[in-house]
Amino acid sequence: MHAALKTTLLAAFAILPAFAQAEPWTYTDGAGETITLEQVPTRIIATEDAAAALIPLGIRPVGIIGNSLPEDSKALQGLDLAGIEMVGVTHNEIDLEKAAILQPDLVIAEYWPLDKEWGGGAAVTGPGSPLRELAPVTGPAQLDSVVGLIEEYEALAASLGADLSAPAIAEAKAEFERARDAFSAAAQAKPNLTALAVWAGNDGLWVAAPEGAAELMDLQRWGLDFLKTDLNPDSGYWETVSWERSDKYQPDIILIDNRVATNRANAEAKPTWTAIKAAADGSVGEWPAYWLRNYRAYAGELDKLTAVVEAADENLTSEQ
Repeated sequence: MHAALKTTLLAAFAILPAFAQAEPWTYTDGAGETITLEQVPTRIIATEDAAAALIPLGIRPVGIIGNSLPEDSKALQGLDLAGIEMVGVTHNEIDLEKAAILQPDLVIAEYWPLDKEWGGGAAVTGPGSPLRELAPVTGPAQLDSVVGLIEEYEALAASLGADLSAPAIAEAKAEFERARDAFSAAAQAKPNLTALAVWAGNDGLWVAAPEGAAELMDLQRWGLDFLKTDLNPDSGYWETVSWERSDKYQPDIILIDNRVATNRANAEAKPTWTAIKAAADGSVGEWPAYWLRNYRAYAGELDKLTAVVEAADENLTSEQ
């Protein structure tokens, strides 16, 4: 082959991947909307929950919309955020100028069907938000399982070019499966054990409906029984019980929402906190409420919950 022709052909083959990436990209999101872009998006701004799911899968956003500073975010803990711009650190607020400088071609958030809203806040990701003038907003819907949600992110990440066969991803999943099996074994060994998930509010004890929290539904599937509340799960996520009536529900263990570090201390400062037998007994654990988005974080939280279950008295509230 003539040397000049060979060089020309090699150059042509060398640029083929660029043509391959120029293929259209299509995704149907959790709200049922289908978005089609001319090519696979690479400059992604993600809410902190979406970022917590995508980064471990090898998709690094250029910007993150946080609900707090990164060091205070449970979802972002342990993740490498080097080189990623924070374009928001308060719920429902964004630095639009910072976001525009990043020239995003896609914004990934989560759709909450019960509220019919996107994560990050209506002013940031909702219809008519200025951010939508920079790039379309899309992402998976909240499900009744964190595992299911992670799988939705895996499919999304694969469409964005992630290599799901990477050893680090397999190792994280194996770690999660070990922790899940240990939790399930502990829970099933105590069939009489009951739990309640709460937030310590200033106006009362907020009791969670398990049906409204994906991680609680996972725990229930794996063997932990939650007390039934009076809340209609279709009407919201919480039943507020006054502190004077904090003993309305008597579980064997209490799980406190750990999104805010002071939540447990707030509960313990209430005089009627120990009217709950589990609180008086010290059978209290942390509830990783709404923020788990990857297998490694899930494994760590499950290990802590397993220890709480193993130490609990399954007959605490049935004993006279």
